[in-house]
Amino acid sequence: MSNHITYHYPNPSSLVSKKSGDEFLLAQYNEVIPNTAPCFFWGRLTNPFITARCLITLSHIVQSSFNLSPFQWAQLKDPIVTAGNDKIRFEGFSHCAGVYARVDVLPDGHDGEFLENGTTNVDFNTPMIGALGRVGKQSQVTLSVGQKEVSLSHAGQKVVERKVPLPTKWIKGLSTVQLYLADSEPQLKLSKIQALQLFRAIPKGKTKNDYFLFMRGNQPILSPTRQQQAICIGGIHRLRLLEPLIPHIDYATVYAHTDNQATTWQLYFGPVRFTFSLSRDAWRGFSGEGAGLEALIADVPEALVQRFDNFSYANQEFNPTLLAVEQGIDFGTMGNLSARLSAMGMLGYDVDENHFFYRRLPFKLNRIMGLNPRMKNAEKLLAEGKVEIVDRKPERIEAKVLGSGIYHTVVLEAERHRCTCTWYAKNQGERGLCKHVLAVKKLIG
Repeated sequence: MSNHITYHYPNPSSLVSKKSGDEFLLAQYNEVIPNTAPCFFWGRLTNPFITARCLITLSHIVQSSFNLSPFQWAQLKDPIVTAGNDKIRFEGFSHCAGVYARVDVLPDGHDGEFLENGTTNVDFNTPMIGALGRVGKQSQVTLSVGQKEVSLSHAGQKVVERKVPLPTKWIKGLSTVQLYLADSEPQLKLSKIQALQLFRAIPKGKTKNDYFLFMRGNQPILSPTRQQQAICIGGIHRLRLLEPLIPHIDYATVYAHTDNQATTWQLYFGPVRFTFSLSRDAWRGFSGEGAGLEALIADVPEALVQRFDNFSYANQEFNPTLLAVEQGIDFGTMGNLSARLSAMGMLGYDVDENHFFYRRLPFKLNRIMGLNPRMKNAEKLLAEGKVEIVDRKPERIEAKVLGSGIYHTVVLEAERHRCTCTWYAKNQGERGLCKHVLAVKKLIG
């Protein structure tokens, strides 16, 4: 047997020149190379009862909607399954994309083998839901996650769900929700008893007004009146989707987005976790928020994005700040690289472990513009010469942008921006930048 190993580097190292200086990016070798293995994971679930209950709740979430018609419901109902780094993750959105949920089966939650890292997208139909519902606390359950199917074997019966197309709306939602998760901080930790008290206090029916969550002594309180240091929750009636799981939790943690654009509820069941995120309002879907648009302004070489994709696939999980330090990569470049993969739905975020995880979806760089029409329209404005800088000072930039036959005024001041268009007037910058501000920012570099 030879003692020599031949290393193949798919790309050369590169020297990237920027205004801030030159960056030397070393190509990395990794023995983990993407292939077409038909099976990603096969093994036994160590806590099948809780895992089954979490998956049933996930199924209910992807079958729910808070702002779509029944006709639209039927078009969107497909959980995403990712196997990698000793974890199995099941993800999905409500049909309106305003609720995101994820079941993480952690290393202690299974006894099996990962043959390959990969992601698939299946539809949980009635036979699968029925099989999950029959799983008891003493049941023996085997799970298989493959490139084209997910199967569950229990009590001598096997249920198979086949791969289905991944809706574009889901990819757009994935690109936004992970950015909100990355900008969220833990605010409250609730015991099982406290969580049960809280859920009993959720008002009946649909609520149009915001509610505010805070602690009074050891008791969680929900109030329709704004309170200092309270967590703002829009569309709180959506929380009732979690009610079947609350009696089984060990504890729960509530995360709040720094700008109150989302709340995340993390439920813990030993080797299984359930992540549940709500958009700012019941009528707002994560797919239309545009949270990552600003990070797409800077141009990044496609070869660099491809190498970062290869790195993410090989490592499966990473903290971008630590990676930038270890690799000597500029923080801005790392942010732009992460934004590129996020914009294609290829990165998720784990709030517990404070890092990204990778989904192996079809990799097409030109998908970015198709999923971000505001950025596409901004580039069109620039290509047609419709953006003009009127006044430029170190602390303030004013521009006029021709759109739909009228000129809009854009003003950039430090971290703030304003535009006279109807999008800005309606959203006040809460749902990402308008195409006019994007165009001006891209023009000034």
